[in-house]
Amino acid sequence: MAGQAPRRRADARRNEKALLDAAAAVFVTSGVDAPVRDIAARAGVGLGTVYRHFPTRADLVVAVYRHQVEACAEAGPACLADATTPYAALARWIDLFVGLLVTKHGLAAALRSDSAQFDALHSYFLDRLVPVCTELLDAAADAGEIRSDLEAYELMRGVGNLCIGADSDTRYDARRLVELLIAGLRRPTDPDPS
Repeated sequence: MAGQAPRRRADARRNEKALLDAAAAVFVTSGVDAPVRDIAARAGVGLGTVYRHFPTRADLVVAVYRHQVEACAEAGPACLADATTPYAALARWIDLFVGLLVTKHGLAAALRSDSAQFDALHSYFLDRLVPVCTELLDAAADAGEIRSDLEAYELMRGVGNLCIGADSDTRYDARRLVELLIAGLRRPTDPDPS
C-alpha cells in the first residue's frame, strides 16, 4: 500500500504537467476561454481530472502562467550549458521568452479583472526571469560577444514591447524583429588589420 502512494503522486504530477502543457497549447490556438473539454482531450485525461486539479478557469490560467514562467526560468541554465557560445545561449533563451510572451498576453488579459492577482503574477514573472536573463547577458558580455551596458530588465521590456500584437496581426513577425534586436547586441568586430 505504501508503494502505491508515491506512484499515485507521480501520476498526479504527470497528469498536472500534461494538463498545463495542453492548456498552454490550447490557449495559444483558441484563447483562454477555450472549452475545458478541448484541454482534457489534448492532455488525454477526463474532465474530472481537469476540475480536480483546477476547480476554476482562473486557477488553470494562473497555473499555466506559472508553469510557463518556471519552464522559461529553468531553460536559461540549460541553454547556457548546451549552447556553443553564451551569445547563442542568450539568443535561444530569448526565443523561448518570446514564446512565453506571446502566450502571456492572452493570459494577462484574462487576469486583468483581478488586479491583485495580476500584480502578484507580474512580480513573480520578474522575480524568476530577470535573474536568468542577467546571467545570460553577463556570460555573453564576459565572453566579449555582446555589449556590457544593457540591463536584463531593459532587454526583457524591449522584447516584450516587440511582442505586443503578435498574436493578433498575421502580417507582424515579432520573432524576426526580436532576432534583429538580439543581433544588435553584438559587439562590433575589429576590422582586419591587414
